[in-house]
Amino acid sequence: MSPKLRIERQLHRIYGDRGASAFERLMAILTRFEVKARSKIARFSENDIVFITYGNTLRCSGERPLQTLHRFAAVNLKSAVSTIHLLPFFPFSSDDGFSVIDYERVDPSIGMWEDISRLGGDFDLMFDFVLNHISAQSPWFDNYLKGLDGYRELAIEVDPQTDLSAVVRPRTHPLLTPYTKFPDRKVFLWTTFSADQIDLKYNSIDVLCRMVDVLLSYVGKGARFIRMDAVAYVWKEVGTDCIHRPQAHALVKLFRAVLDMVAPDVAIITETNVPHDENIRYFGNGFDEAQMVYNFSLPPLLAHTFLTSNTDYLCRWASQLATPSSETTFLNFTASHDGIGTRPLEGILSEAQIQDLIQHARHCGGDVSSKRNSDGSRSPYELNITYVDMMGRAGQGGTLIHAQRFLASQAIALSLPGVPAVYVHSLLGSRNWNEGILQTGRLRTINRQPLDIDRLQRELDDSSSFRSMVFRGYSDLLRTRRKQPAFHPNAVFEVLELGSGLFGVRRSCEAQTIYALTAVSEHGQTVSLSGYVPQDVLTDLVTGRAYPANAIALAPYQTVWLVLPSNQR
Repeated sequence: MSPKLRIERQLHRIYGDRGASAFERLMAILTRFEVKARSKIARFSENDIVFITYGNTLRCSGERPLQTLHRFAAVNLKSAVSTIHLLPFFPFSSDDGFSVIDYERVDPSIGMWEDISRLGGDFDLMFDFVLNHISAQSPWFDNYLKGLDGYRELAIEVDPQTDLSAVVRPRTHPLLTPYTKFPDRKVFLWTTFSADQIDLKYNSIDVLCRMVDVLLSYVGKGARFIRMDAVAYVWKEVGTDCIHRPQAHALVKLFRAVLDMVAPDVAIITETNVPHDENIRYFGNGFDEAQMVYNFSLPPLLAHTFLTSNTDYLCRWASQLATPSSETTFLNFTASHDGIGTRPLEGILSEAQIQDLIQHARHCGGDVSSKRNSDGSRSPYELNITYVDMMGRAGQGGTLIHAQRFLASQAIALSLPGVPAVYVHSLLGSRNWNEGILQTGRLRTINRQPLDIDRLQRELDDSSSFRSMVFRGYSDLLRTRRKQPAFHPNAVFEVLELGSGLFGVRRSCEAQTIYALTAVSEHGQTVSLSGYVPQDVLTDLVTGRAYPANAIALAPYQTVWLVLPSNQR
C-alpha cells in the first residue's frame, strides 16, 4: 500500500467523517516539502551506535555548549558511535527541555542551528519529537488562552468533576490544572506530566497539522531518527485508561506514512516506559509503525542480574526477543536522562524482587520515583540513580572491580540484537550527582550533571581515574563491536545455556559467528563451548587472546567475544 493511501486510511481511523478534510490539509503541507529518495539499502547495520546527551552536558567557558560537544565528539567518539541523540535542545520552561516553548528554535544558551548542522556533518542525528505536550509558556498556549483562530482546540479541557480514576498515571501530581482563558473563563486542562506541560488535543486537526509541520522541519534540519517522546499517552478518551489507545497507534502509523512518503530514510523510535508486551506493539506489523522501540525491560532486568549474580531471568527474557520484520529492531540501552523504569519488569520479576532492586538503588545512593494508581495509592515507577552507581556493590574490590562490573553490564547490552544506545554519563563513568538534586528538588537530576570539559579531559587522561577506566574500556568495546557483521541487528541470535553465573549468546551471519560470554558474579568461571564449536581454539575480539573451546576461563565480570580465527575482524 502506498504511503499516500496509508495516510488517508489512518486519518479516517482517527477522525472518522473529518478524515477527508484532514487529508486535504495534510497533503497541502506535504506538497511544500522537498521529497527525499531512499538512499540506504538496509536501514540498520552493526555500524549503528547511538550516543545520548543533552546539548549542554559538556561545557567550556567562552564556547557554545553545542560547539563543545562537537569538539569532544569529533576527537573522542568518531570511531565509537555513529549517531548523536540530542535530547531536547529547544527553548523550554521546565523538565530539562521536555517542556518546549518553541519547537523550531535552538535554545540560544546552548547554540544555533548552524552548530547542529556541523555536528550532523560528522554524525547522524536523532531529535526528540515532544509530541504529547507543550510548555505553558509557549506562544501556542498563549494563543489558545486568547482564543485565537487555529488555537482554540489546542488543549484538552475537562470538567473537574469528571471521573478520571481509570487513567494510567506516570506521575503523582493532579491530572488537571486550572488556567484562565479569555475573557475570564476558568478551565481545567489535561497535564499528564506537570502543570507546566500542557497536553495537546490531537482530536483537533489544527494540532495535527502543526505537529506534522514540526516533524518535517526536523527532517529538513538533518534528523535521521525521530524519537517520539511519551507517545503512549498522546490520545485521551474519558472513561478509558488513556494509554496505548488505538488512536495513539494510528498517529504513529500516520507519522510513519508521512515520513515514508517524503523522507523514507528517517526512522521513528517510540519511547514507551511500559511492560515489554505493551512496548513491542509499537512495531505494528513490522512495516507500518515504529522502526525501533526502546528496549525498556533491559536496564532493570540487567541490574537484577548483577545484583543476584544470576542470569536465569535475563536468559529467559532474552530468548524471546523478536521483532516482526527485518525493518524493525530494538534500541538497546541501559541508561538515559531518566531513571531505570520498574514498570517494564511487570510479568518478569516479582514484587519482592523489584523491592530488592529499590533497596539496592538506595543503598548505592539513589532513590525511587512513584506513580499514582487509580485507587489513589502510589507504586514505584523508576529508580533514580546513575547506571554506573547501580552497578556498585559494597565490599567488592573498590574502583577497579566496580568499573569491570559496570563494563560487563554494558557488554551484555552490546551483544543483544538491536542498535545500542549509550548515555553520556555511562560512557564517561559519571557517579550520582546528589548536589544536583538539592539544587533542583528533582530526583531525576541525579544523572544529569553538567561537566566542565577541561576537568573532564584531565580525568580521562589520567589512566588511574575511574572515569578513564570506564571510558577507555567502553570505547574499546564500541569500536570493536562496530566492525563485526555478526552484531548486525538482524543477525541470528541464540541464548546459550551456560549456567546461572554466565550470560552467553551466539550471534551469526554468513560472514561470521561470535560467541559473546560475560561472567556476572564476583567468582571466576570456566565454561566449555565444545557442544557449540567444532574447532579447538577461539580468539577473543576484545583482547586478542586465544582460548581452548573446551575450557574457557573467565575472571570475575569478564567479557569475551569469541570467534574462530578465520572470523576475526
